[in-house]
Amino acid sequence: MVQDFKTLLVTCEGPVLKVQLNSPETGNAISGLILDELLTVLGALDDEPAIRVLILSGAGDNFCLGGDRSEFPALLTEDPSGATLRGLGNKARRVCDALATTEVVTIARLHGGVVGAGVGLAVFCDLRVGADNCRFRLPELGLGVPPAWGGILPRLLNEAGTAKVRELILTADNFDAKRAQELSILHKAVPEDELDTTVTRWTKPLTRRSPSALRTAKLMMNAYANANRLADAALFDAELLTSALTVAEHSRHR
Repeated sequence: MVQDFKTLLVTCEGPVLKVQLNSPETGNAISGLILDELLTVLGALDDEPAIRVLILSGAGDNFCLGGDRSEFPALLTEDPSGATLRGLGNKARRVCDALATTEVVTIARLHGGVVGAGVGLAVFCDLRVGADNCRFRLPELGLGVPPAWGGILPRLLNEAGTAKVRELILTADNFDAKRAQELSILHKAVPEDELDTTVTRWTKPLTRRSPSALRTAKLMMNAYANANRLADAALFDAELLTSALTVAEHSRHR
């Protein structure tokens, strides 16, 4: 499980696996390589029964400043059909699904900027704590693309509610940790120097829980949360995002 990665720092402390996004020079922007490495880590969890908790955090000044938009034009140039870009979107969906459905409890430890895809990664974790000076934003419409990354929209609708999410997406306004907690995007907002203490308060009892009880509880909560969804429209996220980016790139070159 613990190995050298280019974009992640992965450490194991007994039953707790710590995964840190480790590209601070880009604000931990989510690239194809980060997605590949996250899939490697998350895909190995089923073979590590001793791991009970995964903590996801970010190195540097920010948790994650969104998707790595610098990749998009190059991918469309290399493959004008959009298939490669579509594959990137599908990887994002697989990462988010894995965070939500893995048998271990996932905790997001947030600080600094949490933007776009960074919000997506966070809300797919079971528990979320943020520094009280965190800054959040869903900027997609302001960038000319739909909120179609990793299945973020249905997850936000389930966690925060339709009316509130509509406002966040249509306005693309910044919001703070207090507002994020009111929306249930955060479970707790604490001073930054108390983040680790808060995470430890969660992890200690979780590591003593019955693995089978934890697994069943997660399965039940996911099932009930999705019970009213007749179809999973988020399966089209990669297609929608690719179409929007392709149109935007063609318009830019006219």
